[in-house]
Amino acid sequence: MTLEEVAAYLRLKPQTIYTWAQEKKIPAAKLGKEWRFKKSIVDEWFVRHIDEKFSDVVNDWKEKQKNRGSGKNIEQK
Repeated sequence: MTLEEVAAYLRLKPQTIYTWAQEKKIPAAKLGKEWRFKKSIVDEWFVRHIDEKFSDVVNDWKEKQKNRGSGKNIEQK
């Protein structure tokens, strides 16, 4: 994917993606003068980034899913 395609995909400004690529905050490869991104790697990066950013929410959700599957009754807030 091009820088512009990644920006559109993540609904961010191209300058943000460019800065993140330069700072190695998002996985990218520079081919000549152009940045390139592999969609599957961007997807994995996004999932990990979201999981880290919202780990408390993700962990609560995972715990509820686990308990739901085991038949435990959890009181909702």
